[in-house]
Amino acid sequence: MISVSVRCDGRRENGWTCSVGLREHGIDVSTHRVRVSAADLDRLAPGADDPTALVETSFEFLLEREPPASILRSFELTEIGRYFPEYESTIRDRLGAG
Repeated sequence: MISVSVRCDGRRENGWTCSVGLREHGIDVSTHRVRVSAADLDRLAPGADDPTALVETSFEFLLEREPPASILRSFELTEIGRYFPEYESTIRDRLGAG
């Protein structure tokens, strides 16, 4: 099982940059950098103050569909929807915002 750790830095005004680490059996598998805007946070996780849970849930979604090596190393969170059209509705459902 792959574990996901997320640390987000930034503020609502300028958005956040989140560092994501993926580990399997105690070994670092990959690291990623994800940018999240306040508008994306509000749309996908209404009421959330920071994007940590959104990014973690988004990586769980990605890992159900592809191996860590296939996940882009740096991207805007909304890019996931370009590859997986069901992303936004699935994430809203998982976060109770659907």
